[in-house]
Amino acid sequence: MAGSVNDSETLDSLNQLLQGEYMAVESFNNFISKLEDERVKKVFQEVQQQHRDNIAKLAGYIQDIGGRPDENLGMKGKMGEIKVNMDLGSAADTAKIIEKAIEGETLGVNMAEKVVRSKLDDKTRDIVGEILHKDRQSIDKLKMLH
Repeated sequence: MAGSVNDSETLDSLNQLLQGEYMAVESFNNFISKLEDERVKKVFQEVQQQHRDNIAKLAGYIQDIGGRPDENLGMKGKMGEIKVNMDLGSAADTAKIIEKAIEGETLGVNMAEKVVRSKLDDKTRDIVGEILHKDRQSIDKLKMLH
């Protein structure tokens, strides 16, 4: 168990982050299904895999500190999914999909940065920091597609 830090607050923060990672995987399923450019699709699949790795790391860590990973996407996730679907339209062009992906990733990073600013113990801050770093790398990868 984590030490003197408010454990329920830590678990809430980590589960928020986990939800964001699940939302990202869902969004990328949607993006990938609409992409025709194989090169772009491959990069999107790499970014999506990174989010899956983040989910595994977060869920494992939540369990390690005695919590339960919240693996139900919930209403927030569904709303995000619907919003992304509506924004893309049916025959979305590659540039617009890349733009939406960067927008989504940036929102995710902003959310994670808020989590880092909450009261976390060092180990938790390290885990969150590592995920943030990987998500920022994903944004750079996507920007290179422009």
